[in-house]
Amino acid sequence: MSEERKSLNFIEQIIEEDLANGLSKDKLRFRFPPEPNGYLHIGHTKAIGISFGLGEKYNAPVNLRFDDTNPAKEEQEYVDAIKKDIKWLGYTWANELYSSDYFHKLYDWAVKMIENGKAYIDSQSSEAMAEQKGTPTQVGTNSPFRNRSVEENLDLFKRMKNGEFPEGTHVLRAKIDMEDPNMLMRDPIMYRILHAHHHRTGNEWCIYPMYDWTHGESDYIEQISHSLCSLEFKPHRKLYNWFRDIVHDYSSKELPMPPKQREFARLNLSYTIMSKRKLLQLVEEGIVTGWDDPRMPTISGLRRRGYTPAAIRKFVETVGVAKRENVIDVSLLEFCIREDLNKTANRVMAVLDPLKIVITNYPEDKEEWLEAENNPEDASAGNRKVPFSREIYIEKADFKEEAGNKFFRLKLGGEVRLKNAYIIEANNVVKDANGNITEVHCTYSEDTSKKVKGTLHWVSVKHAVKAEVREYDRLFTDEAPDSHEGKTFMDFLNPNSLRTIEAFVEPSLAEAKIGERFQFQRLGYFNVDDDSTQEKIIFNKTVGLRDTWAKKKPQQQTNQNQNKPQQTQRKPIDVIKQLGKKYTNLPEAKQAKVKAEILQLAEDVSYEELEPLFGTAAKKVGTRIATMLTLKVLLKKGLKQNEAINEFINKSKNDSNELLSNITINE
Repeated sequence: MSEERKSLNFIEQIIEEDLANGLSKDKLRFRFPPEPNGYLHIGHTKAIGISFGLGEKYNAPVNLRFDDTNPAKEEQEYVDAIKKDIKWLGYTWANELYSSDYFHKLYDWAVKMIENGKAYIDSQSSEAMAEQKGTPTQVGTNSPFRNRSVEENLDLFKRMKNGEFPEGTHVLRAKIDMEDPNMLMRDPIMYRILHAHHHRTGNEWCIYPMYDWTHGESDYIEQISHSLCSLEFKPHRKLYNWFRDIVHDYSSKELPMPPKQREFARLNLSYTIMSKRKLLQLVEEGIVTGWDDPRMPTISGLRRRGYTPAAIRKFVETVGVAKRENVIDVSLLEFCIREDLNKTANRVMAVLDPLKIVITNYPEDKEEWLEAENNPEDASAGNRKVPFSREIYIEKADFKEEAGNKFFRLKLGGEVRLKNAYIIEANNVVKDANGNITEVHCTYSEDTSKKVKGTLHWVSVKHAVKAEVREYDRLFTDEAPDSHEGKTFMDFLNPNSLRTIEAFVEPSLAEAKIGERFQFQRLGYFNVDDDSTQEKIIFNKTVGLRDTWAKKKPQQQTNQNQNKPQQTQRKPIDVIKQLGKKYTNLPEAKQAKVKAEILQLAEDVSYEELEPLFGTAAKKVGTRIATMLTLKVLLKKGLKQNEAINEFINKSKNDSNELLSNITINE
């Protein structure tokens, strides 16, 4: 098998084999078939990416087909939202189709099945039919109506269509085998009576086809070559083929190619609910503000929160196509958006929890407009001017009256650098009657060449723009909120999933447009929310600069581990070295997770610990990659480059391993 062949996922291998066995390439046709009963969520992006990705790879058409067979749950709102989401992700469909387009054809085929003794009308209650269906270990029993005559079945089916019967009185069932080991083959229902208005066909129909009957036959009508669906439909494949073979007998001259169903593992994400029914419950009960609430895993929610199509597509690509179900850590999705926004988002300054700084030796009436780089990752982003004055805001957490040597922010008697500005020293504080610090009085120095360890972001008080910031956290506190016996996913709602803050931002953001994304320096990535107006700008927190949940997990497990003997905690640099050893042997998805872990650990590594790794042997590429990633973090925190660092960076840039040579250091 060639190297190119090995790199194909199993679906591409199936397609290649079909092409090698005589399938003409111009017969390849795919589809994405959502049910318009809710908004698309992150789990759907995998199915979207697979089908549309294959269309791009093989230059084949991809249909967008809405499987709209249940008018009680489907709405035009959902159709419009689905189309918007797919376009936003960057995909284009060849044809926009609906299963309701085929209602007449499906009805005609059902009549033929009745005429051929392959379907019958059952007039029992749903409870009786369920009882007769048996169990996985016990065969079912035949309906007392199973042997109705063809004439009676045709008459009843026609009268069902004409609206003569109330809901629940009759159904049309396929006549297969009530003893089949696959319970889906035990005379499945094909049609039920529903006196409901359909969003496209109106009141034309009062009987509606079931999903299993509609889905495969719609594939057949559209001549889909490969019907791709998630693993929960694997037991349905036998029924899919049974229906397909029957209608192929009826229409082989008109529709020559029967489709093939193939299944892949769906995308499951930690701390996330994927059921549209349960997501709808969150909306209807007011837990969230709507389907596009930025805490929702819907594509519209992710878009509103600030996620990009590129990040989502990269996430799906990294996860890959698998045959077995697994749960992907949501931190991988967050890693992908950080990576994307790091390259594209302009850096700005905002203060979320303000503390006033008064620079006593700076003239009261003076103001300066200082030069600030918009994005060190994008030279074309240029620079902007930020105003500086005697009074500025910094974050409250960035000041302590007294602090140890490891506190590299502002403290009495200590110095810090203000980003893009001067170095200040804290001299004294002003407190209110309750002892709370209201101001810190400082002096500034124009000698910016001095070496100081801390760099703070800030906003000029007189120029600051008020903004509302919505800080979002995960909607659930449990990794698998839907998997606990005796509890529901609602028991694991995070009460702190939304925090609204009145913040101050630099004046350049006054004209920011809805949807624009920024990095609030030292705080995270934010975008302008849909609710923003000219009078009031609102930002959503997309994601922090690093994964804060990684530090929470051990705390959550404390009680479980309290009886275990204490183990000596390993130094971050030792863990980084261990992760580096196996880095190049990992698949891409795991490499992304390990990279995120290394970047997190690097926050607690000193240059003295890292510098010895510069001499790592050339063959130990993984360790050198881990060293380079750690160095990136240290440089970002203010480490000055020296000869040893420059030599290590230059060697890495010229390395034959692309993973190492492609790492950019200037963040």
